[in-house]
Amino acid sequence: MAEKNGGKKRVLEICADSVSGALAAQSAGAQRIELCANLPEGGTTPSAAQIGEARRALHIKLYVLIRPRGGDFLYSDAEFEVMRSDVHFCGQAGCDGVVVGMLRPDGSVDTERCRELVAAARRYAMGVTFHRAFDRSSNLFRAMEAAIELGCERILTSGGYNTAIEGAAVIRQLIERAGSRIAIMPGSGITPENAGELIRKTGLQEMHGTFRSRTESKMQHRNPLLSSQTEEYSLLTTDTKKIKEALKSINN
Repeated sequence: MAEKNGGKKRVLEICADSVSGALAAQSAGAQRIELCANLPEGGTTPSAAQIGEARRALHIKLYVLIRPRGGDFLYSDAEFEVMRSDVHFCGQAGCDGVVVGMLRPDGSVDTERCRELVAAARRYAMGVTFHRAFDRSSNLFRAMEAAIELGCERILTSGGYNTAIEGAAVIRQLIERAGSRIAIMPGSGITPENAGELIRKTGLQEMHGTFRSRTESKMQHRNPLLSSQTEEYSLLTTDTKKIKEALKSINN
């Protein structure tokens, strides 16, 4: 069981890679959506159509990942221009916020270019989350101070480890040092079963996860000559049952 939270409701943000997934998360009680594409690559910016339709369909908060490709978080000038344009598009579409992050070659936060994206978001009164580029930075505590100075609302992190449970001790330190200056939102590897443990170990107020399950495709015809049967004839979809279980666990 999660520790009591003094009557304050913890926030569960769901990372969804489709409008249908976002709607499922909303129906299960999630308070915020991070919309992205290409989750196997760690997430990239979704299409304009996905963003627009998600905004029309959702009544909960919608944040959009601004990441032009998979791989590292060191971007060319051309990639940066794409990111800046995507921020403006999200603002014009009425999104509540964007999720950004850029690093320099030495692993420090690219504050100059991040500041431009934050300023663009502010033109539309959008909030800003600093994403898991944070976990690839050379010093998490310096990176946190940079994100605070930039005016970000929160940082998505696994504490510099593969999963938030592994990084729980570091996450607690980040939360304690951040105080009320910025929210530290753990993410990566969180399940309904370990959510309560993560709360006890970190004292978190916000949590981020995909909470997906694999479901069978409804395709009747399947080509037996192809080897990718699992990937093409099953789907990873947002699991409303898992979300409800996680909400129950974190706000019990």
